[in-house]
This record gives sequence, C-alpha cells and structure tokens, in this order.
Amino acid sequence: MHVRSFQLSDVSLVTELLQAALSEECYENTLEPFSRQLSWDSDLIVVAEEEGEIVGALIGTIEKNYGCYFRIAIHPDYRRRGIGRRLVSAMESRFQARKVNGIYVVGDEHNAAALPLYEAMGYGENHIFKSVRKLSIVGQ
Repeated sequence: MHVRSFQLSDVSLVTELLQAALSEECYENTLEPFSRQLSWDSDLIVVAEEEGEIVGALIGTIEKNYGCYFRIAIHPDYRRRGIGRRLVSAMESRFQARKVNGIYVVGDEHNAAALPLYEAMGYGENHIFKSVRKLSIVGQ
C-alpha cells in the first residue's frame, strides 16, 4: 500500500471511493468541499493506493494557519488495515512542513466513526474543530 499526493487523474476514482465509503448524506456534504480544496490546494488531498486501486483518501485544508483533517474515507473492504493511520501521518507531515499553528479534526457528525482513529493518534477532545460551517471549503 502506497500513500501519495492526489493527482488530477484521480478525480473519478476518489469520487467513487467517497461514494462507497461514506453515507449518502456525508457523500453529498463532502463533494463541494472536495472540489473547493482541489481548486485551492490539491496537495492537501492524499490517497492510499493498493495495486493500482485507490482504497483511501484524506481531504485536509488549512484555515487561518491551522491544519484541519476534513474528511477521511477508507473503502469498506480495506478498513482496519492501518490505511487511515498512514493517511493521517502523511497529512500531518504536510501540515508541519507548512508550519501551521496547530492541527484539528473537523468534528461534524460525519466524522464520528473516525474519531477513535484520530484520538489514538493524539488528537483528543481539545483538537476537535466544531465550527465546521466556518471553514472556507464548506462555504456558507
């Protein structure tokens, strides 16, 4: 399994992954922020690839010099294999390279299932960003 930067040719594969991995409501609430982040800074989207197939993706963003893990999606057939940890570590390195003031997890209802992953990686309650609507990639 290889974690790498998102490439423009990944758009349809990542969109399919999001649809397979997220609830319908979460998928619908993720497409617009995904598109915005792509147009603003695609380097803050990382994918996990196994044998040519994209099996995981993490959408990050930087808001007022704070890194935010916006949405993580792992294909249901590939969960519990450490893919989420690898994606978070890769994004954390990107945030650190950009010298952000801190890193937060977007704490909307759609990220509830992923919170144990983030907590296990040191992102506890004081690292949860609850004002999701204020993120620029989410819009108004």
